[in-house]
Amino acid sequence: MRPGSEQIDDHYVIQTERISKHFGAVRAVRKLSISIPKRGLTSIAGPNGSGKSTLVNLLSGVLPLDGGLVVIDGTSLKVVKAHENPVHGLTRTFQEVRLFDQVTVWNNIMVVLSERRLFPALLERVNPMQRDRARGILESVGLWEKKDALAMNLSYGQRKLLEIGRAMAMEANIYLFDEPFAGLFPEMVEKVKEIMNRMREQGDTIVFISHNMDIVRELSDHLIILDSGSLLEEGAVDDVLSRPKVINAYLGT
Repeated sequence: MRPGSEQIDDHYVIQTERISKHFGAVRAVRKLSISIPKRGLTSIAGPNGSGKSTLVNLLSGVLPLDGGLVVIDGTSLKVVKAHENPVHGLTRTFQEVRLFDQVTVWNNIMVVLSERRLFPALLERVNPMQRDRARGILESVGLWEKKDALAMNLSYGQRKLLEIGRAMAMEANIYLFDEPFAGLFPEMVEKVKEIMNRMREQGDTIVFISHNMDIVRELSDHLIILDSGSLLEEGAVDDVLSRPKVINAYLGT
């Protein structure tokens, strides 16, 4: 979707119409219009300070829009509210992992599945469907053997996997992953790639931020490159990475 358009394209699950965000004199996102296709993997790349995390925070309602419009699965929003993300089939992870550190891996998943606050969820009897779902998620992210460990005692990579598992427990259609590969050892990088590829095969939409252009090229179906809060290029990953503007301004070769 481009400025002035009033038509919603059902090929895309998220579109933005000239969205903006500023912090004082700093314009973090500048009248940005992008389109994220339904299903598949879309990556958001760009230099430090290009607005990547700010964009994800705007799409998920963590930060308010200063202007513009967001369309999520056909619903046009001038105000995106974080607590309404489940209504839109959207969930996210954060660059700084957010878990309930003082409870077990198992209960971190059960809190989400029971759709309750932490302590009521811990007291609630687990039904067989929830139990099976929790086990399936933990097996999927490779944490079943750690189910009784406190979240605070997991390695950094395992904490990333648990946060992805918590997102999966939301049973969303759209997943926003903020730097899911940052700080991971190679074996954990491969595990996260495996999980994301499996989600794509299941028909989910995954949007992720990454600085690693090898990972971006390997995983992405669609690529959005930002520069100073503005759109530099977007499109099919190989096409975008071959464009002179990207090579000169971002890749530097």
